[in-house]
Amino acid sequence: MKKLCYITVSLLLVLCLFCPITVLADTGGSGNIDGGGGGMGSGTSSNYWNPGNEGVRVTVVRASDHAVVTTPMDFTNISPTNVRLHFGSACKISYTSGKTLTPSGTSYTFVNPGQTMPRIISTDGTTNIDAIKKYFCSEYVVKRIAEVTGMNYDVLIGGDYKILLEPIAYYTFQGVMVATTATEAALYDRQVNGLLRSWMQSLTHKNLPLAMFLEVSDLGYPAWSGSRTTAASNADIISSLGLGIVRFNEETEPVEVDTIDYEYRVNTEVITAVTVSGGQSDPDNPVSVKFNIKGTIYTVSNVYYPSGDSQLAWIKWTTPSTEQDMVITVTVTGSGRTSNSTINVRIVDLDKNEPPNPVADDRNNSFSYSSVPSRAEQSSASWGVWSPWWHENWVWYGDDEDGYWADEGWWEFDYNSYTAKLTSSMSIVCDSKNPTASGNTMKSGYGINEAVTGKVTTALSTAVTQPQTAVSYFPEFGYETYWRLLEQTSSGKFEFQKNPYSTYKNRTHFTPIWMPDGAYTVNTWLIDAWTPAGMLSSNLTDSLTISGNLWQDWHIAPLKP
Repeated sequence: MKKLCYITVSLLLVLCLFCPITVLADTGGSGNIDGGGGGMGSGTSSNYWNPGNEGVRVTVVRASDHAVVTTPMDFTNISPTNVRLHFGSACKISYTSGKTLTPSGTSYTFVNPGQTMPRIISTDGTTNIDAIKKYFCSEYVVKRIAEVTGMNYDVLIGGDYKILLEPIAYYTFQGVMVATTATEAALYDRQVNGLLRSWMQSLTHKNLPLAMFLEVSDLGYPAWSGSRTTAASNADIISSLGLGIVRFNEETEPVEVDTIDYEYRVNTEVITAVTVSGGQSDPDNPVSVKFNIKGTIYTVSNVYYPSGDSQLAWIKWTTPSTEQDMVITVTVTGSGRTSNSTINVRIVDLDKNEPPNPVADDRNNSFSYSSVPSRAEQSSASWGVWSPWWHENWVWYGDDEDGYWADEGWWEFDYNSYTAKLTSSMSIVCDSKNPTASGNTMKSGYGINEAVTGKVTTALSTAVTQPQTAVSYFPEFGYETYWRLLEQTSSGKFEFQKNPYSTYKNRTHFTPIWMPDGAYTVNTWLIDAWTPAGMLSSNLTDSLTISGNLWQDWHIAPLKP
């Protein structure tokens, strides 16, 4: 499998003239690189820097737990043998983990890489981004790094390790030649109460720290979104600037999104969900999902899941008031990759096809009973949410007298499972205006009333909706053709809408006068209880008994004179 090298740095490069470099065999990498910077100003005889006096500190770091696994080595094109002040071999991870900045009592050591490095530190904002990418992803340079750090080359590029890069400047401060990374310069400035920034700001607090910074969070360091042209604070330099990362993986697994199509009702609060997978998403490498619904963007940020797994991402929204077909576009971004997909949505209006007004001379001599349909039922749904947490792993570096603790931890994941359950019931009774009804027995031609209740229970109530739609179907129409959309009269309760053909405007449905004696069974589909894992629904029935017809309650006699 082809190995890929990625540089997740943004580079502010010094170069009025591009440095020529030998063309190197590429390991197949691609860089995420940008640039910025500005002028240097002028120095003094005791405080100055000459362009080109630069290098890069190289450290191999284990990807899984951010542990430093090699002694940092300083690569440079020059021979800075006149360095009198430096702080030994320590990388940014060590300093941000608590190591104290301490001057070294040994001579400064460095490595000439063999192939000339492109210019790193900018003086005027010009960049040579392609040269930087090609250089640090070249087979020659990576093999050279493996050689000087003592790493096996195949192990280094196997995907379990990353290379931390830190730009170095060699400059004169108060008459002494100094070698520092950006992080060391910020820490040193604190020790000298801001004197370094006062005399060397353009170098130590602008062009050196802005020489490299992350565009994508990695190794616990954030992407830089601040100014690319002005001097940074010591705190920003220490937390976010002066670093780049080279990573080696198998062919990068892109983020993927799986979608399904939906049918919704008008004016309904619904949930639309997708499944995101590919790579790994944690607080260092978050995935975001954007849903575009008719120009409105709904964003789900910080979608986390471990490598090889997946995560549901969902939104709640309210459907339009009219029937229509819609297309929702979904964009998933993570690990520097983007995936797009679409969801087809059909919006329907069930408030139509009400039964016609029954009249006294209706006939249906060919009527026969139909079986109650087996409409879709889903009484429960389950889903889960991955939650990352930092597994601390404090490691002591150094001897008994001189050392420091570093947290070389890593991200772990907990899976929190959730279940939503729908409970429901239905009852039909004789209409209150039916004068001859007896319990659940009535004559045909009179009306019935209906009540449906439904409730969704779950530990994550914000992730679901309560049932919002109930539709009743009747035996005289074969449980099709005509239906009644019930009205939600209170929380979780549905009844017939007021019948315009009822003298009293009751919430009633009139049975046909020709309905045969026997069981009269109404079928109601309770729907639109949405969860991230789909819609919950119930297929409900209830019956009463038809015995006789409305004509039997009529008595015709001549008027008395």
